[in-house]
Amino acid sequence: MKVVCEGIDLSDAVLKVVKACSSKTTVPVLECIKLSAKNDSLTLAATDGEISIQKTIKADVMEEGEICVPGRYFSDFIKKLEGVQITLSANGRKMDIFYVDSQTDMQVLPADEFPAIDVDINENSFKLKTADLKNFISATSFCCATDDSRPILKGCNFVIQGNDISVTALDGFRLATVKGTVISSTGDLEIVCPARTLSEIEKMIPDSADETEIFVRRGMMMVSSDNTVLTSRLYGGEFIKKENIIPKDFTTVVKVNKSILKASIERAAILVRGDKNSLIIFDVNGDKIEISSNSEIGNVQEPVKAEVEGKDVRIAMNSKFIIEAVNALGEEEIVLAFNSQIQPFICENMSNKDRLYLILPVRTANNA
Repeated sequence: MKVVCEGIDLSDAVLKVVKACSSKTTVPVLECIKLSAKNDSLTLAATDGEISIQKTIKADVMEEGEICVPGRYFSDFIKKLEGVQITLSANGRKMDIFYVDSQTDMQVLPADEFPAIDVDINENSFKLKTADLKNFISATSFCCATDDSRPILKGCNFVIQGNDISVTALDGFRLATVKGTVISSTGDLEIVCPARTLSEIEKMIPDSADETEIFVRRGMMMVSSDNTVLTSRLYGGEFIKKENIIPKDFTTVVKVNKSILKASIERAAILVRGDKNSLIIFDVNGDKIEISSNSEIGNVQEPVKAEVEGKDVRIAMNSKFIIEAVNALGEEEIVLAFNSQIQPFICENMSNKDRLYLILPVRTANNA
């Protein structure tokens, strides 16, 4: 294989696909980027068995061929050559990299060891505005689980019914759900997409793209944009039904200014950020929420003016969870609704009910 290309194009492609290289594997080729030179283009591909990313760039191909280069090393090296023209020449187990008046060589692996990537994924699909897709991802994926005890909770549940779409994530301690509409779909559909895949999709698709179409087939999904193709496995199994978790009625409803509440929570969280649960207390009574935290460092106690309907309630929670939920709400006036100190509570916008966040309280000695 011998190919000439611009450093900036190669660097951009490498930085996109290296995200799919495996960092924990006993199979060396999964740590590699596959380079395929054919006709007038160079295609880079990487996969870790769950997610695959391919990117094609223009190149002057002098000799067609395929090889696999060590992904992280190749990425870091090419990143330093963005401003020059690069020649890649591979023969056997070695690839020479020529740039300006210099030459470097790198050990490579045969391309036939690289797993095949299936991009023939077009059985079902749905199309939505790119801005909406990115909004759905950013508004929910932070609530996905990060451990492997229940793999399906490491993904977001997409449910398409007619033109309606809902996206839900939960990790056993909190839940996020967002609803909206799709431009079109081949029919009703339900998938659970890994949060990591969604994060890469969010980065991969430019904001300038008006629409994005997601293709699905038998446990796999595919998205393409700007000569980049991402494929990913989907999680199998039945996702937890949010309707069984979200309370329908509440005994205490609080309307409060988002900015004032957020600032108070963040101050209270500072003194407990080293604790396991970063515990803060909401004491809802009268016309205010008394926000407090207590640690070896010190104590915080601040009243936040609010409109309270219903019973007084005192509830403990993880400060990180409530901060992230409040941050994800878009209106200045928000609603918090409670039932008791041990039951889950919700946060949502005052007017636009397109998203909802549910949080489990933390049991303390006072409410166990």
